[in-house]
Amino acid sequence: MTEPRQDPFFPRLIWITLAAAVLILLWRNSGNAPFVPAGGGGEPASARIVTPRGDLAADEKSTIELFEKSKDSVVYITTKQQVMDVWTRNVFTVPRGTGSGFIWDDAGHVVTNMHVIEGSNEAQVRLSDGRDYKAALVGVSPAHDIAVLKIGVGFKRPPAVPIGSSRDLKVGQKAFAIGNPFGLDWSLTTGIVSALDRSLTEENGVTIEHLIQTDAPINPGNSGGPLLDSAGRLIGINTAIYSPSGANAGIGFAVPVDTVNRVVPQIIRQGRYVRPALGIEVDEGLNQRLTAQMQLEGVVVLRVTPGSAAAAAGLQGAVMSREGIKTGDVIVALEGRPVDSVGKLLARLDDYKVGDTVRMSVLRDGDKRDVSVTLQPGS
Repeated sequence: MTEPRQDPFFPRLIWITLAAAVLILLWRNSGNAPFVPAGGGGEPASARIVTPRGDLAADEKSTIELFEKSKDSVVYITTKQQVMDVWTRNVFTVPRGTGSGFIWDDAGHVVTNMHVIEGSNEAQVRLSDGRDYKAALVGVSPAHDIAVLKIGVGFKRPPAVPIGSSRDLKVGQKAFAIGNPFGLDWSLTTGIVSALDRSLTEENGVTIEHLIQTDAPINPGNSGGPLLDSAGRLIGINTAIYSPSGANAGIGFAVPVDTVNRVVPQIIRQGRYVRPALGIEVDEGLNQRLTAQMQLEGVVVLRVTPGSAAAAAGLQGAVMSREGIKTGDVIVALEGRPVDSVGKLLARLDDYKVGDTVRMSVLRDGDKRDVSVTLQPGS
């Protein structure tokens, strides 16, 4: 009887299969293999014990307290614009934009930026408790980018924001901005006062002076909201940012509260702000050309209005002739502070009120002299 024939292929196949299985296991346990959950495995597990935090830091507590005390004074403003369907001639309203504002007094006046409501037909004010009110426009001051609205709050009136001062601000002190950036309502950002007495020329050519510069993050939607000091007092209205991208770049500007506290009461009383004036005619473009020709810095008085405060003070305007313009008086300073442009002169005058007497330094035929002018209401 012969022995069964043994084929050597089958043992080799078994060894190859085993080797392949080992390689697969090694590969799956290496870093190249996807993670395979180990499963519960019956191991005991529970939530970790919370580590006691302890007291908040003193500056954290003060910031939290500031926000909680101030947020009810801040409002969220949405505006709408009327448009007409060119085919049906139907008129309807569409959303235009959003911004911020703050409660000014117990009468329901709300202060914001003029550019927040400019071009809109209606505005709605939302309080921090969710109540919405349709706002009426009281008046604006384009020279300061300030607008005053009014809402009818029948009960649970939100508190007016406390008023501080901006004349004694110091670079480096803390600043807090509350507003609605990108529609994210009642957001708080913090920073410092970065600089003072900045100037900003807007697209309409109006130059706003004495601005506060801050690095507290300010974004679209923060406009019109309050800039506060560490005591929670209003020190400015957040009005603009410098940003190539359109978002916060660490340079924001606020209209100082001293200006706000002078302008807003007039708007409430009269529906507009009346700037103090001299009773002269000036022109920025022509002024730049004339002063460049004369190689000096100042404001050329083009014309003195008859019967005006400037006429009473003896100021002289320019004279037009075939040879060109013969300048009269050139204003070079107001109360000892230099004046080098029409915008700067208007800003210097805006520090005073109608009826104040100011001292001006003028050049006439190369001679410098001082004149006193009692400011009159502007147009």
